[in-house]
Amino acid sequence: MRMIKLSLFVLVALALGMVLAGCSKPPEAEKEAAKKAMDAAISVGADKYTSADLEAARKLWDTAESQMKEKKYKEAKEGYINAKAGFEKAAAAVAAGKKAVADQASASLTALEGAWKKLEAAAKKVGKKLKDKKEAWTTDAKAISEGLSKAKEMIANDPAGAKAKLDEMKALVERWNNTFKEMTAPAAKSAPTPKKKK
Repeated sequence: MRMIKLSLFVLVALALGMVLAGCSKPPEAEKEAAKKAMDAAISVGADKYTSADLEAARKLWDTAESQMKEKKYKEAKEGYINAKAGFEKAAAAVAAGKKAVADQASASLTALEGAWKKLEAAAKKVGKKLKDKKEAWTTDAKAISEGLSKAKEMIANDPAGAKAKLDEMKALVERWNNTFKEMTAPAAKSAPTPKKKK
């Protein structure tokens, strides 16, 4: 009889333990910590300079969120902890990513300044041929000159913005370069039409 009571007690204790384990609390503290780490990573520019690391951490976050909805709190807790670590990794990598983009922007600036000087020289050569394009050239030349100066200032604080600005200026330089090449290209002589044999 005693053995039966002990077995029954053990079964009830196990059942109660399983019920309590199934009703575990949502990992709100871990979720909040991961959210703070995500906000911190975005505020330092992880979305611009370490987007791959940030995206990986966001996937972990999304998985943890879906696990929360499914009330899989143990898995969600682990997911939030991993997401927090991912966001912290992304934030830590921002400095290196920013430096790499700044180096790219500096190289692009140097190349574009050289192309700009050549373009200005080409504009002087085709001066009279510009005619109806003179106003557009004047406007774009001013925009290119100001854009290069602005990009140079931006490289230290906002290399991603400087790179985007340089890409805009590069497109303008290339467009005018092509226009000037067309203006200076010799007119193609039309080939004589072959005579028909009778």
